[in-house]
Order: sequence, then structure tokens, then C-alpha cells
Amino acid sequence: MDEAVLLEVGRDAVIVALKLGAPLMLIALLIGLTISLFQALTQIQEVTLTFVPKIIVVFISMLLLAPFMLHTLIDFTERIMQQAAG
Repeated sequence: MDEAVLLEVGRDAVIVALKLGAPLMLIALLIGLTISLFQALTQIQEVTLTFVPKIIVVFISMLLLAPFMLHTLIDFTERIMQQAAG
């Protein structure tokens, strides 16, 4: 393998990591922002109010996004195997 192929594989790996992580991180960010706004408006400062809804929503999002994540990983793995064989 030459340097160009290794750089391409590294670039693809970073893109795949962003494709897998970004949706969940954005969902967690939006939920956290919504909960923080709710806490600021109502002046409720309960610690579990920030974590429990975020964990539940991220878990449900993981279940809903699992087919997309699996398809992305399968495509990446197939590209890597084709490059290794070729």
C-alpha cells in the first residue's frame, strides 16, 4: 500500500466516524439545550432532569438510526476489503 491509499483510507475513516457520531451528538445537543431552556424558565435545578431525558432520547435515536449506521459501516468495510484485495 502506498501513501495515497493510506491517506484515502484514513480520510474515509474520519468521514465514517463523523457520519456515525454527528447525528447522535446533534440530537443530544438539542435535547440538552431544550432542557436547559426549560430549567432556566422554570428555575428547576434538578440534576437528574438533565441526564435522564437525554439518555432516553439518545438511546431511542440509536435504535432508529441503527440501520443507517450499519449500512455505513458495511459500505466502509467493503471498500476497505476491496482496496486490500486489489
